[in-house]
Amino acid sequence: MNPKPRPFSMIRDFALADWFTLGNAASGVGALFSTMTYLQEGGVWHLYMACGLVLLALVFDVLDGRIARWRQRASLLGRELDSLADVISFGVAPAVIGYGCGMQGGLDRAILLMFVCCGVSRLARYNVTAEGLANEEGKVTHFEGTPIPTSILLVAVLCAAAGAGALHDAMWLGSVRLATLTLHPLSLMFAVSGALMVSRIRIPKL
Repeated sequence: MNPKPRPFSMIRDFALADWFTLGNAASGVGALFSTMTYLQEGGVWHLYMACGLVLLALVFDVLDGRIARWRQRASLLGRELDSLADVISFGVAPAVIGYGCGMQGGLDRAILLMFVCCGVSRLARYNVTAEGLANEEGKVTHFEGTPIPTSILLVAVLCAAAGAGALHDAMWLGSVRLATLTLHPLSLMFAVSGALMVSRIRIPKL
């Protein structure tokens, strides 16, 4: 006879680190909401809030790994959960904040889309190669490509731009028109970040 399913059994199986990972995901979703509120109502403080929530997501991301090592409880579920949370907080959220700041031209959108796809690909590659990159103790010693949380640097630039009033038509480096498409050169930082994430550059894992 099959055991009777327990209500909320999946939640009961979560480790302490997994709750911090969910905090990461929740912060990323909050950043999306704040950016959408800015686009609807204005008020630059909504952009500050969005950027701050991405920073909070980074804090949760660092803590979940430390807690998992401290409690010596890491699982495949936790790794997959971490990747999904990172896609939201450090992939989708920075791209949406960039869009909210004024990177809304056709070429801007293509670059932001490429950035998110590179982030998803980077995380997928890590998940399938983690065991091969591990040492004898089972610890991953290095990353291939820059980790997706490095997108916090892009968010920092956008937050500084918001503080300087360099949004939309006043965006730093201006804009260029290519045929019928508009490009804000500042959006190229997303292209560089995406390319570095899917590169083969080896970065030691701290």
